[in-house]
Amino acid sequence: MLLFALIVSGLSACQSTSGTLYEQIGGAEGNEKLVDAFINQIGNDPVILPFFENASVAHFRAGFLTHLCDVLDGPCEFRGDSMVQIHTGMHIGESEFNRVVELLVAAMNERRISTPLQNQILARLAPLRGEVIHR
Repeated sequence: MLLFALIVSGLSACQSTSGTLYEQIGGAEGNEKLVDAFINQIGNDPVILPFFENASVAHFRAGFLTHLCDVLDGPCEFRGDSMVQIHTGMHIGESEFNRVVELLVAAMNERRISTPLQNQILARLAPLRGEVIHR
């Protein structure tokens, strides 16, 4: 009976997730690695890279690190420009938005973030869609 209890508790521990999404991606280090992987994906994408031709990579990185940390319930509070302010005039359409999502998923895959955790992260970011497209 003790063996059965240990197996059941072990399975429960493996199936449960604890902590914020920020903690689940590895905290500050995991956030940085994910953002850097995402920036590398953008830098190698001929469709999305032109949207960043006048952008400072360091500024984007710093802003996205804080933004993602905040969205994933980390210890950060994003106080930068709103998504509307950032994306107004960029004329981002559905296909470009979807491509950026694909690049983020590729970065999460590269960082070996599990699919269920990826889905939770994307669910947190999805409400921003209307603030980005057609501005």
